[in-house]
Amino acid sequence: MASQKNSKPSLERRVRRMAVRHGLHILKVQKLTDPRVVAHGGYMLRDVETAKIVFGDDPYAFAADLSEIEAYIAAL
Repeated sequence: MASQKNSKPSLERRVRRMAVRHGLHILKVQKLTDPRVVAHGGYMLRDVETAKIVFGDDPYAFAADLSEIEAYIAAL
């Protein structure tokens, strides 16, 4: 059984806090219509000031998962 620290909701909250500290917002897909998103991703990062997508839109929208978002932010 997964501990609460490693559960998806707690990971999402932790990564969201990291993003906010770097002036970013995490966008989460609302409708799972693209099978690629269902299989892999579901998240993108947007710059708060410019509203520009900075990560997770290549090769398709909402292509990143939480671990990729976390790694991207940690590398900033």
